[in-house]
Amino acid sequence: QVQLVESGGGLVQAGGSLRLSCAASGRAFSLYYMGWFRQAPGKEREFVAQISWGGGSTYGADSVKGRFTISRDNAKNTVYLQMNSLKPEDTAVYSCAARSAGAVGYDFWGQGTQVTVSS
Repeated sequence: QVQLVESGGGLVQAGGSLRLSCAASGRAFSLYYMGWFRQAPGKEREFVAQISWGGGSTYGADSVKGRFTISRDNAKNTVYLQMNSLKPEDTAVYSCAARSAGAVGYDFWGQGTQVTVSS
């Protein structure tokens, strides 16, 4: 089991930045791929970015490439999402998730943190 708690959300003006954090507890954090997802009101949850166990491989959705950066600190059991040049369409609840080795999908999810970008 892995417990995930997000923080760092808030209200920001368009063009601004936020850094989200996701603190993990439970089984060895470094054994999990980590991902960020978001869900806007009335829309389906969408993938934002993911990072490999050691952090050497990352992948982001086209909508956030060049603006968002995912990173992790395994010593602190934390994954981050640095969000720059925010747009109103980035407004959503952002959740982190953990995927264990061999799993097809993400096994564990946090509760999410609200990000609101005003125009």
